[in-house]
Amino acid sequence: MMTTTHQPSTKEDILQYLLKQGQATAQELAEVLAITPQAIRRHLKDLEAEKLIAHQTVQVGMGRPQHQYELTPKGRDRFPSGYDDFAVSLLDTLAETVGQDQVSTILRKQWERKALEYRNALGNRSLAERIAALVELRKAEGYMAEYYPVESSPDAIAERFMFTEHNCAISTVAESFPSVCGHELDMFGAILPDCTVERTYWMIDGEHRCGYLITPQPRDK
Repeated sequence: MMTTTHQPSTKEDILQYLLKQGQATAQELAEVLAITPQAIRRHLKDLEAEKLIAHQTVQVGMGRPQHQYELTPKGRDRFPSGYDDFAVSLLDTLAETVGQDQVSTILRKQWERKALEYRNALGNRSLAERIAALVELRKAEGYMAEYYPVESSPDAIAERFMFTEHNCAISTVAESFPSVCGHELDMFGAILPDCTVERTYWMIDGEHRCGYLITPQPRDK
């Protein structure tokens, strides 16, 4: 009986740690939870089989590649929140009170303010550094975000990047008010004014992720 109750508790501890930290290796989880790496890997294997977590392989220095684990959208659903329902209810009330057009204006202004916050946080660093920082900011807000360089043609002016979000922290709102997705695309364009941002994948269209191709604009000579 003790073994049966301990394993689910350890798995919940793993899920809660990944929810708070975003990503972690098996070794990190073993150290934090004070159990053996062999035991933690068994739990991770079970959680992956349940599709609650997923991993990506990363190279750290000159050592062996490591697996970085993170929650899947299904895993995040284990931590329900009433905020989405409240937000949808509030927007519905606003639509009834001031009209749908006014709600769209409010949502646009919200994204414009958010874009300004992001731009101030990203500063004037290189494009790769700004995108990397944006990924971390989005992760902190509940998005499972990542980015990677895209192979460019030989005559390309600069390196392009793919910015991907594997879950949507406002999916419930987006289902009722799909205009927020259009505002999100505008927001990314405002965050990176020296780039062209194109949506290549969209959850609303049935994709399992939202993806944005980021292409630097040529500088004026």
